[in-house]
This record gives sequence, structure tokens and C-alpha cells, in this order.
Amino acid sequence: MQFKNQKSLIINLKSLIINLKIIMTNTAQHIDSRLIAVLEKVSDPEIPVLSIMDMGVVRTAIIEDNNVKVQITPTYSGCPAMDVIGDDIKKALKEAGYTSEVELILSPAWTTEWITPRGRKALEDYGIAAPLTAEADKDVLLHGKRLVKCPQCGSINTKMVSQFGSTACKAQFQCADCHEPFDYFKCLK
Repeated sequence: MQFKNQKSLIINLKSLIINLKIIMTNTAQHIDSRLIAVLEKVSDPEIPVLSIMDMGVVRTAIIEDNNVKVQITPTYSGCPAMDVIGDDIKKALKEAGYTSEVELILSPAWTTEWITPRGRKALEDYGIAAPLTAEADKDVLLHGKRLVKCPQCGSINTKMVSQFGSTACKAQFQCADCHEPFDYFKCLK
């Protein structure tokens, strides 16, 4: 009898582990289409030309009985902007007639791959170089390769000045052609 219970317990634990792996690696967004326009009005406080939707930090936004449940993922663990973003989401949803709950989730971890194409263009128009691929990012940050495009003149004749820019998720660069300094948004994956 005890063996049967242990076997059953092991099967249940294996099932639980599989389900947790699915939950923790699920990168799909689940956003009610009625909420997209509202959430697109909420700006990233550190890069105001980007919405939180462009940044890809909103993972889930569902309506249950006129209450919106939103899950957001920080761009990096300990990001100081998340409290402001949560408050801004609640304010925007309240103005749209909803009550809301905002939950911070850490898994799966945010990646720069979640930045939308519109968000990447907005970064560059704002003067911040968009993230490269993970491999190119390493070549730039660790080996000094000149791959980061200057958002001012378009040259890749750029060099890293500092591993850290205006925030921890950016590095400071300077263009050797137009001599302008700029931030490069590091690849996080």
C-alpha cells in the first residue's frame, strides 16, 4: 500500500514539475483586445517615447467582472520603474472605467526580444540605439567590436565609453563620425 502511495506521489510530482516548466517558460502575451489601446497610452517612465506595450513588459491583461488583472515583467530584476508603471496602469484603467490589480511576475524573465519593431524604431528616433542580437551584443560589450549604429547619423563607427549608461540596462557609446554620445540598450536574454 505504501509503495502505491509513493508511486502516485512521484507521478503527481512529475506532473507538477512539467506544469511549472510550462508556466515559467511561457513567453506568450495574453491581453484582452479591449485593453490594448488603454495600455498603449502608458509610457515607460525611463523612456517616455515607448509604451509599456512597445517594451513588452505587459504579459497578461484580462477582464473579469469589470476588474482587470494585469501581470507585468520588469526589464531586469529590481527595476525601479516598475512601481511607477504599476501605478500608471491602475490610473489608465481607472480612467477607462475599470478597477484593476497589477502583479509583478519575474518568470519568464523579460528579454529585449519582446520589444516591438515599433518600439525599436521609437528608441532610435529618441536617440537610443536598439539592442543587437545576444551574440553581437557580447562582441560589442566584451570585445569592442563596432556594430552599434549611431542613432544620430547611422554610422557604425562607434565605441563604448562605459558599460553603463543613464540606466543599468543601457551602455554609453560615442560616434567617431558625428562625435555625438548616445545610449545603447543592451541585449537582455
